[in-house]
Amino acid sequence: MSYKILIAEDEPSIRELVRMALEEENFTDIVEAENGREAIEKAERYQPSLILLDWMMPEMYGLTVCSTLKMNENTRNIPIIILSAKSEESDIVLGLEMGAIDYVTKPFSRKILIARVRAHLREQTGKVATQELRRGALLVNTDQHYCKLDGENIDLTFSEFEILVLLAKHPGRVYTRNLIIQHIKGDDYPVTDRSVDVQIVNLRRKLGSWGSDNIETIRGVGYRMKQENW
Repeated sequence: MSYKILIAEDEPSIRELVRMALEEENFTDIVEAENGREAIEKAERYQPSLILLDWMMPEMYGLTVCSTLKMNENTRNIPIIILSAKSEESDIVLGLEMGAIDYVTKPFSRKILIARVRAHLREQTGKVATQELRRGALLVNTDQHYCKLDGENIDLTFSEFEILVLLAKHPGRVYTRNLIIQHIKGDDYPVTDRSVDVQIVNLRRKLGSWGSDNIETIRGVGYRMKQENW
């Protein structure tokens, strides 16, 4: 399968480094943008499979680009990996809350960058997906909207079910409370961070030891589904 990748980076040397790393791994359909406005225009025009987006760019910062693309119906589903020299926890959380699927700090390992790119492209390909999710003893059917654990039906509210599906689809990925709210209810839904915590507590209680073992709290960030060899 051929993937188109957009590199949005104002530094020519870094742009070239990323391009070379991609081309060495046979990603040859590459589009480049050197400022924020150009990144938005090319994302809309070329509909890339994935965007590598620098935080600090002229004309429009990467976070603004990310937010703008996520509000656009035509580009909202394009996965975005932010590349940034900002490595503070608060910066990473902010990048994820603005809609990025991942965050890679500079200077970065070329091998790690390529591994992240491949992982998210596989994830996108798999999304075409599946009505059924299996995570060990857990079975979730998104079409018929049921959840079973060890073959027993688990009664979940709508929000509990949607949170479980979100986490189960992306084991290992951390979701902030705001991201969970956006995915489940949309940007304007009046839900507090505390209500997400309550629903996570309820999920763990209903799923018993499986929920406690597999739904992890990442202190100061959010929640994730434990990543294992299911």
